[in-house]
Amino acid sequence: MSDTKKTILHTLDKRGVARLTFNRPEKRNAFDDCMIDAINQQLDQWLADGTARVLIIDAAGGNFSAGADLGWMKRTASLSFEDNQSDAKALASLMQRIDTFPCPVISLVNGAAYGGSLGIIAASDMAFCASDASFCLSEVKIGLIPAVISPYVIRAIGERAARRYMLTAEVIDASQACQLGLVHGIDDDLEAVAENLITRVLTNGPSAMAACKSLIQTVSSQTLDEQLIADTSDRIARIRTSDEGQEGLQAFLEKRRPAWVKEQP
Repeated sequence: MSDTKKTILHTLDKRGVARLTFNRPEKRNAFDDCMIDAINQQLDQWLADGTARVLIIDAAGGNFSAGADLGWMKRTASLSFEDNQSDAKALASLMQRIDTFPCPVISLVNGAAYGGSLGIIAASDMAFCASDASFCLSEVKIGLIPAVISPYVIRAIGERAARRYMLTAEVIDASQACQLGLVHGIDDDLEAVAENLITRVLTNGPSAMAACKSLIQTVSSQTLDEQLIADTSDRIARIRTSDEGQEGLQAFLEKRRPAWVKEQP
């Protein structure tokens, strides 16, 4: 098993910028149970702390992630159905944590991103990659399926594209990934991309962004009917009458910065 103290790096700066870095470059940042547990614990810590305003996910070394660690896969091969189910639920929980994290999540992808790591990219609110990035839903090559990540990947690239790339396990280059909607853009200066986005989102209301993420997830999965119309009406009424909503409206009318916008260091 990997050393949980070294599988990820994490920081949270004074601006509220949280950064989670996969840190197994010698294994091409492949995931195993210890790394998944470490990520889940760190995300829970940031959730409990409540000071993160934006989350950056990146990787040390030349690759984002090779997917599942070979040693981990060997161990799962000897596990019972129940143990495999529990193992898979930990990965599913990781994906859900990223998908529902209350502030914007931005993935920065360099090099290879294979297997389960595509779920993390797809579950992020925004994703950008370097021109040398390559992606692959490689599970069927070894007789498996991308089950846990499928809801996020299919949502990101659509059913038609998923049918092709999940069944062929073709390598997707950066340009194709952008066309498919898996990433939003290609740039070899990913730190500059991240900083630009960070600057933008830090001017927005933290509670409003969390509510916006919840709104998107609800609206995108429901039929436009009277129930949804009532729900969206309730949501805007709640946010307008909240402390943050009132502060934002007053700041706009008074032509000043809202209280949540901090001076840059």
